[in-house]
Amino acid sequence: MASITNARFLSIGDLSRRTGVKVETIRYYERIGVVRSPARTLGGHRMYDPEALRRLNFVKRCRDLGFGIDEIRALLALVTGSGFTCDEVRALTETHLDVVRRKRADLQRMERVLAGMVAECRDGRLPECPIVDALFAQR
Repeated sequence: MASITNARFLSIGDLSRRTGVKVETIRYYERIGVVRSPARTLGGHRMYDPEALRRLNFVKRCRDLGFGIDEIRALLALVTGSGFTCDEVRALTETHLDVVRRKRADLQRMERVLAGMVAECRDGRLPECPIVDALFAQR
C-alpha cells in the first residue's frame, strides 16, 4: 500500500476518538472487510481518509440501532454500488424493524414475569424465597 503523510488523514487513535469506536473494533472491522484497510505512513501507521471516517460513523450508527454485521454489509453493498434504490434500503430496514419489534415484545414479557416474581417476595425475611422457587419451577 502507498505510504502517506498528508495532514488530512486521521490516525487510528484520532478515528477512534472522533467516532467513539474502540481501536480494536476498528481493526476488527478492517479484518472482516466492513472498513477498508487504510493507507500507511512510512512508519507503518494506519492513516484514514475522510471517507473512512464517514463509513465508520455509518457502521457505528447501524450497530447502535442493532443491525448485525451481515445487515450492515448488505446496506454498504447497496450504498457503495451506487445503484441502490430507497426501496431496497427500506426493505432491509423493515426486516430489521420486525426483529426489533419481536425483541421488544419478548422483553416486555420478561418484564412482566420478573415484576410478578418481585411482587411475590414482599417480605424479604421469609425463610423461603418465592423468586428462587419460581426460577427452579418447571414451566
